[in-house]
Amino acid sequence: MTKTFKDLIVWQKAHQLVLKVYEYTKDFPSEEKYGLTDDMRRAARSVSTNIVEGYKRKGYKDALNFFNRSDASLKELEYQILLSYDLNYLSLNKYKELEKIADEVGKILFSWQKNYSPDNKTKH
Repeated sequence: MTKTFKDLIVWQKAHQLVLKVYEYTKDFPSEEKYGLTDDMRRAARSVSTNIVEGYKRKGYKDALNFFNRSDASLKELEYQILLSYDLNYLSLNKYKELEKIADEVGKILFSWQKNYSPDNKTKH
């Protein structure tokens, strides 16, 4: 049983994704500050934040609702990563790195949702 959200592998990966998004969006054009840069950072934060909120919920349905929100934010971020690459804001290497981490988060999150039980919080 995990003690805090920080022990969750899914949160650790999601947090890594947030940090990379912040790092890579620093180099985006200044006109994107309140556009794509802000959108990507918000979506990335939402992935990990909703994992934390869901983890603290007592009821299964309530927790699952937050995990679903996290997954939806992840899909939004995946599109924004692709858009950033297509607009030449991200290099191929940075695009592939973000895509890889996002894919890992998605797989772990799917497994976490499938096996989640508020009474038996595992390390997924």
